[in-house]
Amino acid sequence: MTITAQPSPARAPSRPIALITGVGRSIGIGAGIARRLAASGWDVAFTYWTPYDRRMEWGAEPGAAASIAQELAEAGARTAAIEADLTDPDAPARVFDEAEQRLGGPVTALVLSHAESVDSGLLDTTVEAFDRHFAVNSRASWLLIREYGLRFRGEPGTATGRIVALTSDHTVGNLPYGASKGALDRITLAAAHELAHLGVTANVVNPGPVDTGWMSDDLREALVRGTPLGRLGTPRDTAHLVDFLCSPEGQWINGQLLKSNGGAAA
Repeated sequence: MTITAQPSPARAPSRPIALITGVGRSIGIGAGIARRLAASGWDVAFTYWTPYDRRMEWGAEPGAAASIAQELAEAGARTAAIEADLTDPDAPARVFDEAEQRLGGPVTALVLSHAESVDSGLLDTTVEAFDRHFAVNSRASWLLIREYGLRFRGEPGTATGRIVALTSDHTVGNLPYGASKGALDRITLAAAHELAHLGVTANVVNPGPVDTGWMSDDLREALVRGTPLGRLGTPRDTAHLVDFLCSPEGQWINGQLLKSNGGAAA
């Protein structure tokens, strides 16, 4: 694991810290959320894993983590970019250690935007692919939430902590991804109840169809036709909802699976 910290103006003691996973590409949803939270007054630690992007058809984006970190710093945030292999069960604790050390305080908001996503169906999914999807999408998410719960120290009687996880309802032709995201949903919704005594809310967000470079032209056109607004979602759309859920005004929304998909047809 490596880490990059970006210098920025000294932060006020009250500036909270968000930890966002899966911020490896500048056009990704995770990066959009990081930008929005930085603009809203958060310091931001984020994780990325370059070997995953190298395996995917879009490929790795050279210098993306440093570039994103610089953007956040220019928005006034102190930042820490942490490269982490979330198939490693020890990675979540190390990520929190790095975030706290580099940014000088505890994590207030945990946003789970990472994913293993390789298309395959019931008949052609391998055991290795199935296990990898569950290790990244389910087990790592549980371990990150657990680490957050073990470390979080809020003020009694207040709901100041936030957990937001990004999910998907895609299953057909995408069995291990959809199944592991379903497990993620249950883990996160359990946190809404089991961490309530700490003053933590936990919600799941389904962003719907957001094209971050993985859609074919045919798929893009079909999804646009099935969306009342006649367009696809953007990382900014998701980021606005996550920003609200992490704000004081969003504290009454808890234990929910929210669809932020423009009314897209199933």
